[in-house]
Amino acid sequence: MELALAEARAAAARGEVPVGAVVTDAAGAVLARAGNEVEARHDPSAHAEMLALRAAAAGRADKFLAGCTLTATLEPCPMCAQAASFFRIGRVAFGAYDPKGGGVDHGARVYAAPSCHHVPEVVGGLRESDCAALLRNFFAARR
Repeated sequence: MELALAEARAAAARGEVPVGAVVTDAAGAVLARAGNEVEARHDPSAHAEMLALRAAAAGRADKFLAGCTLTATLEPCPMCAQAASFFRIGRVAFGAYDPKGGGVDHGARVYAAPSCHHVPEVVGGLRESDCAALLRNFFAARR
């Protein structure tokens, strides 16, 4: 989670919403890491999770990330949660819960839908207070 937090802090420094994500293999080796790049790319799909998943798959030259873990500082939105399922990620771990925009434990609850073909293991609340504080401080500074 420390690497994901570092990516989130770097995203905040660039004026992006501070969300970071890391993909690791079964041995814990980092395959990819990213922070949000929505503003820089002018692309609403350039979430940290999407960027990290794409980079990890490209680095492995495989469309599936079985046995890998996606760690994000914020509960993945429905788009990112579904993408993790499509990548066949083994585990999704996240920090802060997102009652408004989350897609795992809140909102769409992607993995609970009968149409979800691959359900990863989910662990939420990792360093939750650190991850939530980063987001709170970012938005408070903009108000």
